[in-house]
Amino acid sequence: MKEKEQAQSPESRGLSSVVPNLFTLLNLVFGCLAIVCILQNGLSFTVNENAEAFVIMPEKIFMASVFIGCAAIIDFLDGFVARLLKASSEMGKQLDSLADVVSFGVAPGLIIYQFLRLSFAQQEAGLDVSTLWLLPAFLIPCAGAYRLARFNIDTTQSHGFKGVPIPAAGLLIASFPLIYWFSNTEMIITLFTNQWFWYAVIFVVSYLMISTLPMMALKFSGVTIKKLMPFIIIGAIAIISAIFLGWLAVPISFVAYVILSLLAKQKES
Repeated sequence: MKEKEQAQSPESRGLSSVVPNLFTLLNLVFGCLAIVCILQNGLSFTVNENAEAFVIMPEKIFMASVFIGCAAIIDFLDGFVARLLKASSEMGKQLDSLADVVSFGVAPGLIIYQFLRLSFAQQEAGLDVSTLWLLPAFLIPCAGAYRLARFNIDTTQSHGFKGVPIPAAGLLIASFPLIYWFSNTEMIITLFTNQWFWYAVIFVVSYLMISTLPMMALKFSGVTIKKLMPFIIIGAIAIISAIFLGWLAVPISFVAYVILSLLAKQKES
């Protein structure tokens, strides 16, 4: 029996390592498609019946959120497939991080970049704003890359995370175009066209990623009701808020995840 397993191992190992890596590369492809949607067409003008000009976001950015969501699903599946096929490898780990930087770092950073442009465009001569005011958006991919690099060399994050994982941060930011497009609330529209709101988002999300705050990670080994309870609570919050608040459920769930992670760590200590 052992001889048979050994005879089959080279081919099986080769196939097992290829499949998860293909999933990871698909994650990267979705990230690239999101970037294309974010940059296509740029800001545009529209004129209402009173001859008032408004600057609007490109409709393509709506699809960027969808592609980032697809990348998140694939990111979950590649890890699941790797564990299922027992094909976890150092190369797969590095490849996953490279794909995540694009899908959940660069693409979300560009979403904020476009929202900053939109915010400044509402002001007089705002379209001529200096690029220096827009550059803070790229702190998001920088913080995400730093967090992933630290994760790859840290052997103490097998049961939990230090800092918010970059997919969670990426999904949070990816929800903003959906909230903006589907919201008829004046307060939301005003908030999303305020550059100081976006600077606050950049600072908070970047800090959460590079921090060493203990964050929960869903692991499939030794799963118990007690361990799953925080995620059950988050799921319930997400469903209820989605029913009543639509896409605002994403940032609400993100905040719940951070708070419950910190509370869980306090109970352990």
